[in-house]
Amino acid sequence: MRVRRRTPLLAASLVLALGAGPLAAPALASPSSPAAVCTTTPSNGALCDAIEGLPDEDATAALVRLGGTEGSWRGSSGVRDLVSGRAADPNARFRAGSTTKVVTAAVVLRLAAQGEVDLDAPVERYLPGLLGPEFTVPVTVRNLLNHTSGIQPGDGWGDSFAEQYAHRHDTLSPQRVVASAVAKGPAFTAGERQQYLNVNYTVLGMLIEKVTGRPYAAEATRLVLRPAGMRHTYFPGTDPRIRGPHNRGYQAVPRPDGTTRLVDVTEWNQSDRWAAGDMISTTADLERLVTALFGGRIVPEPQLREMFTVPADIPDATYSAGLQRWEHEGTVYWFRTGARHGYSSAIAATEDLSRTLVYSIADTDAKDTAPNPVADRILAAALM
Repeated sequence: MRVRRRTPLLAASLVLALGAGPLAAPALASPSSPAAVCTTTPSNGALCDAIEGLPDEDATAALVRLGGTEGSWRGSSGVRDLVSGRAADPNARFRAGSTTKVVTAAVVLRLAAQGEVDLDAPVERYLPGLLGPEFTVPVTVRNLLNHTSGIQPGDGWGDSFAEQYAHRHDTLSPQRVVASAVAKGPAFTAGERQQYLNVNYTVLGMLIEKVTGRPYAAEATRLVLRPAGMRHTYFPGTDPRIRGPHNRGYQAVPRPDGTTRLVDVTEWNQSDRWAAGDMISTTADLERLVTALFGGRIVPEPQLREMFTVPADIPDATYSAGLQRWEHEGTVYWFRTGARHGYSSAIAATEDLSRTLVYSIADTDAKDTAPNPVADRILAAALM
C-alpha cells in the first residue's frame, strides 16, 4: 500500500497484436470532465479531492464508500464511458476480482461451522486423487484458506495482456487450471511458507461443490450473498458481459511511437478465475458484505476467528482466511483487494467496524504490480 509511481509493463511491440479496431477508445476526456459527486456525512473534503479530475491516465472512474462509527461518506467521479462522457454511475456493477475470495472463505467457514468441513483435514478427504504423490505432506483445508498450501500457480492463456486479450471470449475451466498447477508438484511443503495464489481458492471452489453437491455460485449465493443482502452481486460464469448498469473498463496500451491508447476491456470471460475472482458486485454490496461478515451475521464464532488470524509460525505472514492484515499508525485493518483488466477494487475494515472502506476504480492498468495512484490517494484520505 505504499505510494509508488506506476511503470508500464507492456512492451510497445504487443500493440500490433491487438490491432486498431473498434475497441480502441478515444483519447481521455477533455477538461470539461464531470466533477466528482460527493455526499459527505460528515464532510470529508480530502476524499472528494482524492477522486477529483477523472478521467486521467490512471483511471476513468472511481466509486468510494467510507463508513463506521464516525459517519459515512459516498463519492464518485469520472465517466461511464469515454465515448459519451456521461458521469460515472455510483451504483455501477464492476468486476470485483479477488474480493471474491472473501465470499469463498466465508462459504467454507460456514460449512465448517455446520460440521460439513474440517479445516484441519487433508484436502484429499473431500477431493480424492486431486494431488499427486509429490505432495508428501498433506495439504489441509486451512492451508488453502491462508495460502500456505505450496500448490503452484495454474496455467492461464498467457502472461502478457496481448495473449490474454486474444482469448477474452474463450473458456478455460477451473479444473484445467488446477490440473496444470498440481502437475508441477509443490513449490514448498504445506505450512512452511505463505504464497498468495488464486489456485488455492479455485481448489476451495471445487471442494465446496463436492461437499454440498451444488454449484459454487448457488452455495455462495445461499450462504453469503443472500444473508448479507447483496442483491446486485452475481457470478457471471462464461458470460463475458457485465449485466445491468456499469462503467466501462479500459486498458492502457502503448503505441510504438510512445503514445498510449485505451482498449475497452469491459467484456471478458473470467470463468477461469471462478471462486478466486469471478464475482461481479457493487460498492454498496461489498460494504454490506464486510459489515455483515465482521458483525458475525454470516460466519459464527469460533470459525470467524479464522478471518482475523494469520499463521503465527510463518515469518512475515499477513494472509488469513480470505483477508489480509495491515497495520497503519497503530490501527489494524483487514482488507482484500481485487483486480481484473479494467477494474480494481478493495474492501477494508477494522475488526470492530469502527471504520470501513470500499472502493472501485476503472483502472487503466489494473494488473500492474504497483498501486494505482487514485487508490493511493483514496487510502491516504480515508485513513488520515
